[in-house]
Order: sequence, then C-alpha cells, then structure tokens
Amino acid sequence: MTRYADLRKPVRAGIVIVDPERGTPQRVIVLQFNPDTLERSLAPQAAGADQGDRTEALRLKGPAVETWKFVAEIDATDQLDVPAPDGIHPQLADLEMLVHPTSGRLRANQALAAAGTLEITPIESPLTLFVWGARRVMPVRLTELTVTEEAFDADLNPIRASVGVGLRVLSVNDLPAGHRGSELYLAHLSQKERYVRSSAGRLESLGLRGL
Repeated sequence: MTRYADLRKPVRAGIVIVDPERGTPQRVIVLQFNPDTLERSLAPQAAGADQGDRTEALRLKGPAVETWKFVAEIDATDQLDVPAPDGIHPQLADLEMLVHPTSGRLRANQALAAAGTLEITPIESPLTLFVWGARRVMPVRLTELTVTEEAFDADLNPIRASVGVGLRVLSVNDLPAGHRGSELYLAHLSQKERYVRSSAGRLESLGLRGL
C-alpha cells in the first residue's frame, strides 16, 4: 500500500534572478501551477540565407534563436488558509518587476540627467533564469508579459489571473564570453546533445541500406 508520504512531490517550474558575478540567487519566483502547455520555437541562424549563396547553404552563423511561451495561472482562492489582504498583487508584482528597472535606479538616472550628465548608461537588469525541471535551466530575457485579471475581492484586489509569458533564450551570441549566463546556455545546449546521442536511429528503419 502506497502512503501519501511516499508519493513524489511534483517539481514546480519557475524563474530565478541571479547575481551574474557571484552566481547567488537574489529572488526565486515559483509558479503556483505548472502550465498545461509550453510553446517553443527555434529560428535557425543560417549564413547567407537571404543572398542565395550556394556555398553558404549548410553554414550556421550561431545558435538558433529559441523562444518559449506559456500561460501561468495565479489563484488566491487556492490558498484559503493563507490570508491575502492584497489579493494576488504581490505575485503579479513579482513577475512585472522582471521587466521594470527599480524606482531607485530610475531616480538615480534622473539625478544624473539633472546634473547635466551627457550620456547615461542603460540600466542593466540581473541575470534571469527560466527553470523547467533540473534538465532545463537557461538564461532568458522576458519579451512579453500579458496579464488578464479574472476575479476580484470586495476591495477590487485581483484574486485570480492568467499571465501570458514570452521568453527569449539568451545564447553565447547575446552574452559576453565567460559570463555566467553564457556558461549556463552552453550547459543547456550540451544537454540537448546528450539527448541526441541517446536517441540515434538506424538507416534500416527508413527502408535504406545505404546513402
């Protein structure tokens, strides 16, 4: 007889904000529910794709541009034992701050502009990792965040929402050599290569004896 204590607890997907120099997690966003579907697309970076150069037909300029899309569900009614005076504002803010610089950084830039600084460096965000199980951990940049608030409490705090998330995987073409994110991308690519080696087929399966 299987006891409840013996059942394996399902792994949650999520996002981790990392200090790129020390590699220490600064913030961990655990998705309340794992999305039911995950859409991935890969756009090959072919050399000479637009010029029609036959000598370049089989060459790649770099890793494919990989994007991920999913819908995250957030529901305060699923946690009735936990007081939620603000509804799901904290969970939504956690995700939304991934695409905002902090107010402190914005005030600092305003002060630089007021002091007559001619060139203000764009604000660098921390390294963002998307985690979908232990075998898929990759550096990403958020490209899309669509929030649909679906229910509210008596104070109009949202208590249920669907959040559409779009991610672009950052490759070695996007990050400096030696950057922690670049190393994590190479590890992500190496995992794909291991899967390829374990799934190799045979020509006979295709009805061929040779090429």
